Amino acid sequence: MEVRRRRNFPITSVIVFSLLNQVVNAGINKYPCDFPAIFNFGDSNSDTGGLSAAFGQAGPPHGESFFHGPAGRYCDGRLVIDFIAESFGLPYISAFLDALGSNFTHGANFATAGSTIRPQNTTLAQSGFSPFSLNVQWYQFNDFHRRVRTFLTQKDDRVFKKLMPKLKDFSRSLYTFDIGQNDLTAGLFLNLTVDEVRASVPDIVDQFKTVIKDIYDQGGRSFWIHNTGPFGCLPYVLDRQLVSAGPTDEFGCVGSFNDLAQFFNHRLKLTVDQLREDLPKASITYVDIYSVKYELITRATRHGFEHPLMCCCGHGGKYNFNLHLGCGGKVKIKGKDVLVGKACEDPTVRINWDGVHYTQAANKWMFDQIVNGSFSDPPIPIRFACYKQY
Repeated sequence: MEVRRRRNFPITSVIVFSLLNQVVNAGINKYPCDFPAIFNFGDSNSDTGGLSAAFGQAGPPHGESFFHGPAGRYCDGRLVIDFIAESFGLPYISAFLDALGSNFTHGANFATAGSTIRPQNTTLAQSGFSPFSLNVQWYQFNDFHRRVRTFLTQKDDRVFKKLMPKLKDFSRSLYTFDIGQNDLTAGLFLNLTVDEVRASVPDIVDQFKTVIKDIYDQGGRSFWIHNTGPFGCLPYVLDRQLVSAGPTDEFGCVGSFNDLAQFFNHRLKLTVDQLREDLPKASITYVDIYSVKYELITRATRHGFEHPLMCCCGHGGKYNFNLHLGCGGKVKIKGKDVLVGKACEDPTVRINWDGVHYTQAANKWMFDQIVNGSFSDPPIPIRFACYKQY
């Protein structure tokens, strides 16, 4: 069976995008967007505490590189969404499901680890996929928006007013999305073939489109949408040795799975193009995070990283990953709990954190690539994502 080889990321593409940036930026407002808040939807790539609040905290060593302890993130530190918030001078976005210590003045994060676009017919315990699918996240946002309107009309509720965004902020905020990968892996983990999962993609992106339209109907205008990454290069996928996986490519990734991710991204891009026609007042930016991640994984040494297919926090096997004993996992030895899944010596030079998620260092590298619009359509920096430039 011949495996299609993905071409290395051409440096000429960066040059072309940079030139396009100069042309586009010359025609946009010289003042950057003043986003007062960010509302985020997604999975573990952008979950800042949702799943931890619902099902128990992601324990140590998660969070050790920046927060010096668990902080609701499946990472040793910050996520791309955290760096996005920092770039606008905003505090990190509180998880909607986290009741204690949350402040929603500058937005809310509805993402939870394991989330899919389409609802799953399995429980979290059965499959590892979250019950908070994108439609549920939208229900939560809808309820959040409604309750903010209610509280802000009650003059004596000063405490709540200090913890919530202004009503006008809902139309002035940035709406970010990073979701879809789990829809693909969920099917594969149920032993569906790549072709069977591929056949489900049109329905998946249609459900995504519905949520974007609903948020637009509530006043949302600025959308920043990430496509899905090369999950065929992730240890938790490589270690599963799925029946439908097929051989690995020259980089050690499952080419058929990455092709599936690219097919999803193609359909997502077509959906974004259609949304631009359907939502005339919206500014919608499509971000090719796939190319950024693939470049990092396949040219790790060039970018100062090592062991791109091994997780930093894990235990055993070819990829330092054990499905039944994950990052922070403990076993009893002579009656004592012993930490088995622990972090590698230097997470700053590692790409994969726990077999599924990226390290803070990788997240920062990825943010640095996308912040100026080099991987965006239209090719505008995130600070200008409120302006329509196609």
